[in-house]
Amino acid sequence: MKTEDLRAMTPDQLGESLLNLKKEQFNLRFQAATGQVEKTHRAGEIRKDIARIKTVLRSRQATA
Repeated sequence: MKTEDLRAMTPDQLGESLLNLKKEQFNLRFQAATGQVEKTHRAGEIRKDIARIKTVLRSRQATA
């Protein structure tokens, strides 16, 4: 995800996206533990996307 796209989203959409990413992160961790993970690079992408969403949410709270 790009930061520009995240800034265009509403807080509800960001929260929903954050929840979906956390679920996907959990599933990837579970797959890694069982040795079934196919896309190992996806874990890093998810972690960075979560950080981007949290940053956008935090910046909106700070300005409000």
